[in-house]
Amino acid sequence: MTHDLKFGWLSPVIGNRWSDHQPIVVSQVENILPTATKYMDSVWIADHFYGFDAKTDPFMEAWTTLTWIAAKFDNVDLCHHVLGHGYRPPALTAKMAATLQVFAKNRFILGIGAGWRGDEYEAYGYDFPRPSVRFGQLDEVIDICRLMWTEDFPTYEGEYYQITEASAPPLPQVAPPICIGASGEQIGLPLVGRQADMWNSFVSGADATEKTENWKRKWGIVHEAASAAGREPSDIVQCTTIERALPETDQESEEFLELLSFTRDLGISYFVLDFGNPLSTEPIERFAEQVMAPLKAG
Repeated sequence: MTHDLKFGWLSPVIGNRWSDHQPIVVSQVENILPTATKYMDSVWIADHFYGFDAKTDPFMEAWTTLTWIAAKFDNVDLCHHVLGHGYRPPALTAKMAATLQVFAKNRFILGIGAGWRGDEYEAYGYDFPRPSVRFGQLDEVIDICRLMWTEDFPTYEGEYYQITEASAPPLPQVAPPICIGASGEQIGLPLVGRQADMWNSFVSGADATEKTENWKRKWGIVHEAASAAGREPSDIVQCTTIERALPETDQESEEFLELLSFTRDLGISYFVLDFGNPLSTEPIERFAEQVMAPLKAG
């Protein structure tokens, strides 16, 4: 299966010294997203509780923020980048996702991962077990979500989690697609192959050759796991996150186009773009005209 090219806008929820300690997403909703959502397919929100420079920097909670955005913009899909499953009990995650899917009229994607920021878990009093346990838990969380989205009286007995007739009405008409954020080759990527509708990761490497080899190796692991699970590997959407400022000149647009063209040739069809904190909409129009349009045409 081939997938259409799609673009997601990652709106930063942090407020730091570069934004006068005001949450960037708040100003973007008013000044930037009305333009960006004309071109983008989705808006993405990170899931953390406090910032990375100072714990006192404002940092908006992910579910609340994405629901707020869903109410303001009805023309884009919505996804977290990505939920740490251990921050919320599995049945609660499933119920919240079902509710947002109903409110958003089937525009929600459940972006979820095993979590990585141990200090944050510990600060909030959450368990932070070793990676193999966290990924085993994530596997069960996904099973529970899909049961609670499709069955009236779902019951599940796993190694880590259990539910008993955990009804979550109203059931969504369309079960949210599940985007797993993972890069670990021993545990995370096999889970992607078994469970994910979308796979989000970074393209890593010092040069084009290394980036190509790394991505192809990782995708090979996903492909093999999907096949072993009786799934069609090509059904899984390959998705990557790119952190880069919007182009301000024709030359910068050309360089951005070359980057995305290279990335598309790896098999990636969904770009989640973290542009930081642009202060005007002109670079958005430039990006749409000089980068997005030719990439889609090509």
